[in-house]
Amino acid sequence: MNSDINMTDLLQATVDEGASDLHIRVGVPPMLRVHGALTPLDSPSLTPEATEALVHAIVSEEKMQELMRCGGCDLALPFGDLARFRVSVFKERGNFGIVLRQIPNKLLSLEQIGLPEQVKELLFRPRGLILVTGPTGSGKSTTLASMIDIINKERDVHIITVEDPIEYYHPHKKSVVTQREVGQDVSSFAEAIRRGLRQDPDVILVGEMRDLETMQAAITAAETGHLVFATLHTTGAAPTVDRSVDAFPTDQQEQVRTQLSVGLVAVISQLLLPRVDKPGRVAAFEIMISTPSIRSRIRDNKTFQISSDIQTGAKYGMQSLDSHLLELYLGGLISYDDLVTKSQDPDTLVQKLKEELQARR
Repeated sequence: MNSDINMTDLLQATVDEGASDLHIRVGVPPMLRVHGALTPLDSPSLTPEATEALVHAIVSEEKMQELMRCGGCDLALPFGDLARFRVSVFKERGNFGIVLRQIPNKLLSLEQIGLPEQVKELLFRPRGLILVTGPTGSGKSTTLASMIDIINKERDVHIITVEDPIEYYHPHKKSVVTQREVGQDVSSFAEAIRRGLRQDPDVILVGEMRDLETMQAAITAAETGHLVFATLHTTGAAPTVDRSVDAFPTDQQEQVRTQLSVGLVAVISQLLLPRVDKPGRVAAFEIMISTPSIRSRIRDNKTFQISSDIQTGAKYGMQSLDSHLLELYLGGLISYDDLVTKSQDPDTLVQKLKEELQARR
């Protein structure tokens, strides 16, 4: 039995190696995800007993009951002053498994994240819906936490965050920040938003728009004079709008399109890609900012035309994913393989690259 493996050492190794995730599974050594790739620690494979002991070291009695009842539970785990972890504990093939995602203690500026200066202006809007989208592990939570931190430092407002679990702690700065955890402080995202509207909020962060009820509550909050931030697991502005509308019953979709055309301020889609110039990862962004043209496309169900607005909307602070990927590739930050496989229109992008390289000769 691996009695000498303890959670403190594993968390320390995760921090020391700059890993984004720690995987604990029976039958393999503990694994770290470093710069996107899984690597095993120099340790024996974990036994069922050792894995169960690691679970008991971090899971409360109440969460343990949820784990046994539902087959899984989520929690946040502080690790001294070094980091916090978002933890998912689950059962698989009769054994326990754990995945811990490291949440850095230090928030990044928008510049460090790689977002253009124009995005900062969005944080001073009095109302509307700002969606940050992308696949799991693309850094959405980090981007949102940094945005909330800027508002907290520079605006005197009331910010409510609704998360499951709370990832970044925001101390009161110029703003007052209320952070509510689903399952601990409130029963659901939708309930927290509804109750939150009676708590004199200016800014509301919705950790995840998981269901129809939450989407409806977030759209309504944005309509009624609040700046609302939320995440979706989509890539690209047009698919994000379509996915939001399609979540509603057919007889409500036209109304939701109208609501989004008025309320949606911006969609920021992001991917995290391995760097080729040095260890680490770099974010690629598509940024859509609502204009009269985009609003009418959403209202008239012509979202397929949004991408052409983004391509010509640089003066509003917009950028297409493909143009940012090209910029990152030409700057020597990402590989040719990632440039092509992550792009939305590879043929056009490769043609643009050829033209750019010819122009530089």
